[in-house]
Amino acid sequence: MIEAASTPTVPSSDLISKFKEDCLTRGITPETTRRYLSSLKIFNEYLEEIRHNILDVDRDTLKSFINYLRVDREVSQRTIETYFAAMASFFGFLEYEKYIDKNPVLEVRKRYLRRYKDNDDGQVRKLISIEDMARLINSTMDVRDRAIISLLAKTGIRRNELIKLDIDDIDWIEQSIRLKPTAKRTNRTVFFDDETAMILHRWIRSSEETRAKFKTKALFISNKGGRLNRNGVYLAVTRPAERIGLHDPNSERMEDHFSPHCCRHWFTTHLRRAGMPREFIQELRGDVRREAIDIYDHIDKKELKESYMAHIPPLGI
Repeated sequence: MIEAASTPTVPSSDLISKFKEDCLTRGITPETTRRYLSSLKIFNEYLEEIRHNILDVDRDTLKSFINYLRVDREVSQRTIETYFAAMASFFGFLEYEKYIDKNPVLEVRKRYLRRYKDNDDGQVRKLISIEDMARLINSTMDVRDRAIISLLAKTGIRRNELIKLDIDDIDWIEQSIRLKPTAKRTNRTVFFDDETAMILHRWIRSSEETRAKFKTKALFISNKGGRLNRNGVYLAVTRPAERIGLHDPNSERMEDHFSPHCCRHWFTTHLRRAGMPREFIQELRGDVRREAIDIYDHIDKKELKESYMAHIPPLGI
């Protein structure tokens, strides 16, 4: 049913531009902002199609959009959740700036997109064995992608942290990496073992000409010479994982997907199983310390490195 359009007070394009500025002020990363704007573009196109003003969006409009995404666009549940994460932030901005009285997304998101935790619902993040991680890396022919998977698995760093790495961030003598500062991370120093060092050296040597041609210090670069983006890292991990049966892109179950973040899950779990102290794992992960007393628990870097080298699983790569 086509709804009659109400008289707009502010063009939607202006509101989205103001939201973009607000994201910058709040310190939201450029990549997250880009994803927000991409989702809002789809939503705004839908509103234009049904001739609905963005300031008049209500529960019925949002429920209709969910059905549109599922039936007409045939997108996955996870993709719908991504759209609504962006919309919740956008309408939160509109509420804060007094364009609307209440954010309509929150209650709809809670009712229709809420995930219920259950051991059998397929929402458990995939964990592979040490043997499967070795098989994944050894089966990856591209030297860059081998280095990416190895570094993600052996350091537990996040995808955005990997993307921002420069060659100068690596200390080859200490076998450590100094990460760029982010809002999510506390400790910025991570370590890598001899296996990872060998693969990193091989990748850097093979990419010297391309790196010199495009004058970049980025550790991981695309085939066009620029810094590798989030999607490039995703494909570097999922394509070889799919080839050996560790990743099923067509499944709706999270446990059937092996993504870059699964490497962080692998890192944490297998260090814990190897007996590394919990506080050392938290330090390497860069987790925020939960308890007030934790700020007094200073971990010696030398002791941390020795523990890392003793507990990180060898892969024979």
